[in-house]
Amino acid sequence: MGMMAIPARAMRRLSETQVRLKPVVVMVGPTAVGKSRVAVDVAKAFETEVLTADSRQVYRGMDVGTDKPVPEECQGVPHRLIDLVNPDESFNAGLYRRQALDEIERLYRDCRLPLVVGGTGLYVRTLLKGLCDAPPADPIVRAALRQEAKDQGHDRLYARLVAVDPVAAARLHPRDESKVIRALEVYQLSGRRMSEFQQEHGFAERPFSALIIGLNRDRDVLYRRIEERIDWQLAHGLIEETTQLLAQGYQRDSAAMKGLGYRQVAEHLAGKYDVAEMVRRFKRDTRHFSKRQMTWFRKEPGIQWLTIEESESARHTAELVIGQVDRFLTTLEDQG
Repeated sequence: MGMMAIPARAMRRLSETQVRLKPVVVMVGPTAVGKSRVAVDVAKAFETEVLTADSRQVYRGMDVGTDKPVPEECQGVPHRLIDLVNPDESFNAGLYRRQALDEIERLYRDCRLPLVVGGTGLYVRTLLKGLCDAPPADPIVRAALRQEAKDQGHDRLYARLVAVDPVAAARLHPRDESKVIRALEVYQLSGRRMSEFQQEHGFAERPFSALIIGLNRDRDVLYRRIEERIDWQLAHGLIEETTQLLAQGYQRDSAAMKGLGYRQVAEHLAGKYDVAEMVRRFKRDTRHFSKRQMTWFRKEPGIQWLTIEESESARHTAELVIGQVDRFLTTLEDQG
């Protein structure tokens, strides 16, 4: 398909009617699908900013391994909700929602369209549908559970969750330590299962009029893009970045350092395996991660999916997204 130019727009800011209906455009999809490049063109077309929904890009100093956009890629489009905390600080969906809501309200005051872009499904769900009333985090309980995971292993911790809350356990990967710990923490603090809190809440809040667009690619193409990205990260400083983080005192077992790339590189640096095995594990684990992302998103209602063909330029995909957004905003205007 030929490249299509982004058209000039007659009305770049939201009308008062549209602002009152609180429109939000969300773009989701698996890692390496090409969200960031498309998002820049969409943001430029609507004179807005990108609000990132990525649970790894919130950490300062973790740039190469989290694929943060560099200034040339941003093309002057501000990217928010990046570099919020240090790698040894805790961060969660609730904190993300609080900061994202502030950014969205700021954009509304300027009559601009919020554009949320990222692959962390929990952040997107929490932003659009609210939080359940489970007890807040308890640092002492959480630290004890982390120590238990370290001493006895992830499988033992996950088995505990299966015993007390099989419904919540079935939704989680056994090695998703942070979510397994959170579910056990809730049970320990309240005597009630996390799955009960979630069922009662139902994630039924609707604070926004949301258009959710999902980007996907053929699996073989996506996997090749994942491997190419990893090769680029390793050639552009991921090992050096991980070495520097470890030298600054950030521990291998911290939540941030267990992220894709950092975990495999840190284990290689600790002598657990050679470079070839590190690369193999990094690519394998990232492919598995992208599969889990798609499993999550496919269960989320209301996503309008676009499959990006291999020959299709990012500009062409952006044009399709812009068309969807235009129709969405026109419908809102008619409703108002």
